[in-house]
Amino acid sequence: MAKKIAVLIGSLRKESFNRKVAMEAIKLGSKDLEFEIVEIGDLAHYNEDLDTQSPPKPWVAFREKIKSADGYLFFTPEYNRTIPSVLKNAFDVGSRPYGKNAWAGKPGAVVSVSPSALGAFGANHVLRQSMVFLDVFMMQQPEAYLGKANELFQDDGQLVESSKKFLQTYMDAFEKWVNR
Repeated sequence: MAKKIAVLIGSLRKESFNRKVAMEAIKLGSKDLEFEIVEIGDLAHYNEDLDTQSPPKPWVAFREKIKSADGYLFFTPEYNRTIPSVLKNAFDVGSRPYGKNAWAGKPGAVVSVSPSALGAFGANHVLRQSMVFLDVFMMQQPEAYLGKANELFQDDGQLVESSKKFLQTYMDAFEKWVNR
């Protein structure tokens, strides 16, 4: 039976490089992994006052998807040397109320994508810090910092060959990580 992987994309932009890379990664992923993009743009900002007997329905649905996943694959840009607030909000919604962390005990990995040469290095590491507290076991190697995102795709929308090879290696490593 295929393992369920929740894919979270930290960029909401329609033509997001992170979304494009995520879609390519999913295509390159193993048939033994079932990928689902879990949308996070409509989650209300976490507010403990709303986390009562009947929390917002989008929170409940999101928590169920996160809890039922066998692993996580994150794609993040970098905003001001950190992750986008929409991604941090998703972490908070999924980890609350206290004592009901839906993320805990599962494997994860992060790919950071940016038009800058640094490939969202800062965001990649900030995301990893959050995962320590959320008890998500992050894949250490290979690391994925994809810089110069505007050069990753050919005019026809296909990944350039060197990026495709790297992403295939990454996805192969991710499958091994999830199956450990």
